[in-house]
Amino acid sequence: MTISLRKCVFLVGALCVSLTITTIMYGQYYDLNFFHDRLANRKAVKKDDFFRLRFNFKVPVLQWAGSFSHSEWGRLEKYMPPYGWKDLPQDVVRSTLALLNDSSSSRLFERRWPDQCVRCAVVGNGGILGGSKQGRAIDSHHFVFRVNGAITKHFEEDRGRYIFIPSNERDYVMMSAAIQGLTVTSGHDKGDWPSQYFGFKPPVQHFKMLHPDFITYVTQRFLKSPLLKYSQLYMPSTGALMLLTALHMCDQVSAYGFITKNFADFSDHYYDAVKQPLRFYANHDMQMESWLWEVLHAQKVMSLYKRTKEK
Repeated sequence: MTISLRKCVFLVGALCVSLTITTIMYGQYYDLNFFHDRLANRKAVKKDDFFRLRFNFKVPVLQWAGSFSHSEWGRLEKYMPPYGWKDLPQDVVRSTLALLNDSSSSRLFERRWPDQCVRCAVVGNGGILGGSKQGRAIDSHHFVFRVNGAITKHFEEDRGRYIFIPSNERDYVMMSAAIQGLTVTSGHDKGDWPSQYFGFKPPVQHFKMLHPDFITYVTQRFLKSPLLKYSQLYMPSTGALMLLTALHMCDQVSAYGFITKNFADFSDHYYDAVKQPLRFYANHDMQMESWLWEVLHAQKVMSLYKRTKEK
């Protein structure tokens, strides 16, 4: 996938994020002393002791055809999805990842030149966006991540790229069928036609899948909530996973529609016709995530969109 001047959009497909977790396990250990000075946000990370000990840009963000091997299967089959491949049929994992065989499948994007500064916006559904008139600012980024189907009119005809969170067998089967232009042949979505969500046989470059090691790493390093002890329930929010994905792959990151300190001033969602209070769910720790976004913003690792309530 080559960066061009046209807008590129990443979506997290609604069918790809049914996050049912039964246990929390630890993935492979990676050396934490690796930084790349070229990237602007990584320079900000190096200046902060707290984040310097947490960010590790060597952990693979995406899994692809080259991610599967006999040794990797033996390692990751010990851990439940999305932290591994436990209880997943080996042939399903192998055959699905084999389809992600393009030279770009292991990368979110291609730089047009080595020193290109890639700017990304991650757009959530928060009520703070309602009436904010931030559309032009969001559109100015090279890449836009839209979380949980947060589609605006400007993007209705752009099916964009799709990042799958591999939470269970269903996601592997759905991706496989979507890439091949087939109906789903097994499982919960048997008989479903993915083309209605993704278009008919879109280029394989349009499909990305997060690596289990990356999900483990960001959960343990950034999103280690006390709720982890309730491992059958807790899972980082989709927005958190997408924002941390962008922070590990883009040079500059801006977050829109994410929870801020004055969340009570705004409705739960930007599209609510009548103001609704923000709902906190037991399977996410939104207050911990909010604290993390504030700190990342304060240390200039990313930019968090904020505004005060209109009088």
